[in-house]
Amino acid sequence: MSKPAFAIASALAFVGVLIASFSHAGNERTIDIGDFVFAPSEIRVETGTRIVFVNHDDTPHNVVDRNGAFRSKALDTGESFSIVFDKPGEITYFCGLHPQMTGKVKVTPRSDRQG
Repeated sequence: MSKPAFAIASALAFVGVLIASFSHAGNERTIDIGDFVFAPSEIRVETGTRIVFVNHDDTPHNVVDRNGAFRSKALDTGESFSIVFDKPGEITYFCGLHPQMTGKVKVTPRSDRQG
């Protein structure tokens, strides 16, 4: 392979990696747990999005779906729990150890826009 062809192939591969990274980053959101609250307390995402709950509190917390679809283990400081929401709907969750802590995920159908 000639040097110019190799340079072009390398550049195209790099651009492909960048595009894949940016599209994947859009499919993951973080909800922080701290000071006995979920932040943000409400979030809207598209189907297929991974939500990562990260405990920043000095106290253990967990994440429990009000309808019983999921329940994390107790998360110590710095630990996380993630889940992918693949169906549209509204998910209400709370901390099973501190039930006053609540949150909501609104899942909308994925828009297959290309631009």
